[in-house]
Amino acid sequence: MLEMQKDKWLFEITPKKSLFTVNLKEVWQYRDLLILFVKRDVVTKYKQTVLGPIWYLIQPLFTSVIFTLIFNNIANIPTNGVPAFLFNLAGITCWNYFKDCLTQTSDTFKNNEGIFGKVYFPRVVMPLSTIFSNLLKFGIQLLIFIAFYIYFAVKGLSVSFTLDLLYLPILTLSMGFLSLGLGMMVSSMVTKYRDLTYLLTFGVSLLMYLSAVMYPVEVAVDKMRNFPIAIKMIEYNPMTIVIENFRNIVFNSSSVDFLEIIYVVIISFFVFMLGLVVFNKTEKTFIDTI
Repeated sequence: MLEMQKDKWLFEITPKKSLFTVNLKEVWQYRDLLILFVKRDVVTKYKQTVLGPIWYLIQPLFTSVIFTLIFNNIANIPTNGVPAFLFNLAGITCWNYFKDCLTQTSDTFKNNEGIFGKVYFPRVVMPLSTIFSNLLKFGIQLLIFIAFYIYFAVKGLSVSFTLDLLYLPILTLSMGFLSLGLGMMVSSMVTKYRDLTYLLTFGVSLLMYLSAVMYPVEVAVDKMRNFPIAIKMIEYNPMTIVIENFRNIVFNSSSVDFLEIIYVVIISFFVFMLGLVVFNKTEKTFIDTI
């Protein structure tokens, strides 16, 4: 009996006390696994492609060229004096990070059912690895944007930096929390309703057009006066506010609205907590339903 009392376990797995729980201590204990998943996501994604990591550069540049040709050259949508290509590249850079985090996180349970069913580790490590691996991709694409930003500055683009640059990390964190929360909710529901995988594709495409990726918000308000509901959906969309304020910061085209930043932070945190509750509830039973 005394020998049994002396046994000390390195790890002890216990049920979560609350659905709102994020055991950060446990996540830290599994940090090596988190790093391994991040490396896996980064290395394997383009491993068997001819161009490899160059796709990180091609995707935003190609999309920005297409948007410039269609929305600015053909549809004549103004960009507040900012070069159209650079304007679109700024929107695409932000949108790609949000979209990739959302779509890849939404497949967490479906794509990893084999691992989840065999060995224990904090399930939240998997969506977190998606957020971090896409953060690396976002950083690379941000460097591309900076390179073109310098090019257009040399060509005559007016450049002036303010303390509003300090808002950029807040906007990036908000995008991460927002996409993580939405992705965890969708991932949990996909375990029962696989149709959501297909609906998500259409939903993300529609959301892009409601997020001011390729147009300024004031242009949408002016052109869609007869559709007040659509205007509200654009104005209150957190990603619209993130992209608009990102452009305002880097192009100094307008002052940053502090209340809008607070609104985005609150919405992102609320969505993340809601996603966490659904995720924690689903991880207990998903292996029986998937």
